[in-house]
Parts: sequence; C-alpha cells; structure tokens
Amino acid sequence: MRQMGARILCIAGSPRRNGNNDRVLAALEEGVRSVGGEVDHLIAASSGVNPCRGCNSCSKDGRCIQRDAMDDIYARIDAADGIAIATPVYFATVPAVLKILYDRCQPYWARRYVLGEPAPQVRRPGALLVVRGGGDPFGSECAKMPTKSVLAVLGAEIVESVEALADRAGEIDQHAEVLAEATAIGARLATEAERRRGLRGGV
Repeated sequence: MRQMGARILCIAGSPRRNGNNDRVLAALEEGVRSVGGEVDHLIAASSGVNPCRGCNSCSKDGRCIQRDAMDDIYARIDAADGIAIATPVYFATVPAVLKILYDRCQPYWARRYVLGEPAPQVRRPGALLVVRGGGDPFGSECAKMPTKSVLAVLGAEIVESVEALADRAGEIDQHAEVLAEATAIGARLATEAERRRGLRGGV
C-alpha cells in the first residue's frame, strides 16, 4: 500500500541538458518535493524510444507492437498521479524528441476511441512549462495544443502553466519570478494530484 505523497512524472522535453527548460523543470520538482511529493524524472531525448510506425496495430488490442523503452514509460505514465512537461518551442511546436513520446501514446487513444475503454471519472492534473525565444512570429500555441491533446488522452488536464522568454543559455536565471512560480506550481500540482488520487480511490 502506497503511503508516500503524489507521484509526479516530470518530462524534460528539450534535447539540450542543463538549459533553460531543465532549470525551470528543476524548480517545479523542488516544489513537488517540498510538499512530500515524489518526482519521476524522464528525459525525452535519452529515453531510447522509437518513433510511432503508424501501423494501427494498437487499435486491435490497445498495445503497441514495438518492444522498446516505451514499455517502461507506459508503466511510469500509468503510475503517475500527475504529469508535468517542460518544453522549448522549435518552429512553433515541441522538439522532435518530445513529439516521439507524444505519438507513442497512440495506444491510449486506441483504447478510448476504438476499443471503447471508459474515460476516467477524475482526471489527473498536469502542468506545462514553456520556455521560448521571442523571434518566432507564430508563438507557442502549436506547442501547447499537442501537449493538451496527449494529456487528455492520458486522462490528464493542464491545471498549471507558465511561459517564459529565455533564448540564450542561462538566461532563465535572470527571471527569478519564473523560477519561483515554477516551484509554486510544483507544490500546487503535487497537492492537487494527491487530492485527486484520493477521489479516484488511490492510496
């Protein structure tokens, strides 16, 4: 029987380590731990996951036909009480390494919309952290929408978010207010995830 606080799957979506996105995600994780939550840190770029083949095999039984590192990630997704995603904006959307993870969540879509698995009565809470440069005239909406879409399929919803402009390496450190907000978001996310876990009957 689980006695620990809420488990938050924290996905680092940038292909670059120790950059602005990682700093913001680390601040969120600090907030999760500050209220007794458990952090499960997942780096998309080093996950070892292959792209979706688009074969639609998951529409037959709700399982992906590929056997790779995604098997472990499916288990981590299922075990999470909440999900936080940090992403930069590449050509107005999320980086390829993160989009691969999104696309490999197709079995969850198949279970719901092809095989008729019922939607959860209580959604898990999610958080979205976006750190981007200011030069793209198309903004960040195309990064936010696929993230909202995949979280919805995973039975989650974005209840917390923050967006910051920080393009150069280390620039996020000049935005103490963003890091402080990310920490506060982590604490609120873990608290809400624990509350909703109780509503779902989890322990």
